[in-house]
Amino acid sequence: MVIADDHPLFRMGLKYALSHQGFEVVAEAADGVEALEVCRRLRPTAALLDVKMPGLTGIEVCRKLRAECPEVLSILITTFSEPAIIQAAREAGARGYLSKETDPPALAEQLREIIQDPGRDRLPRVEVPRLTSRESEVLPLLAQGLSNKEIARELGISPDTVKDHLARMYGKLDACDRTEAVSRARTIGLLE
Repeated sequence: MVIADDHPLFRMGLKYALSHQGFEVVAEAADGVEALEVCRRLRPTAALLDVKMPGLTGIEVCRKLRAECPEVLSILITTFSEPAIIQAAREAGARGYLSKETDPPALAEQLREIIQDPGRDRLPRVEVPRLTSRESEVLPLLAQGLSNKEIARELGISPDTVKDHLARMYGKLDACDRTEAVSRARTIGLLE
């Protein structure tokens, strides 16, 4: 197994805990780029990837491994539970989505189950609003506090078109106004 996390102390503790639970940790990586390189080279049974890492996120590594090394089981480990992040992990091909708050024996058991039956869906089911590509461009500008005219100028569209995108986003996010839309988008993980 390869372990990838940008926090050295957590990575060391995870390696120690998993080694004492019978797992062989063949390599460690401090960021997503290093994790991808190690997995390409070593072709481990599984890669335990932190969701948020520098270089490439765990989700990006997962997506690349699915395309380049499909035999490597990508398993994400995180403190994040936002539906949009879980959905992105599912779409990237993650085989598991585990909590960093799990105690070592339970984590080891979850890993064993994933490795023994990789085809079984173990990611939580979540409902995430599907924004269009244009709505996804409008949302971060909205979060920056830009007015409709400023968003329109930034995207090269009319203020009325911005207003239409906002109305559809409000519906999808079950929001009444700009502030609520931004808050809801942050809560579900559509905005950092």
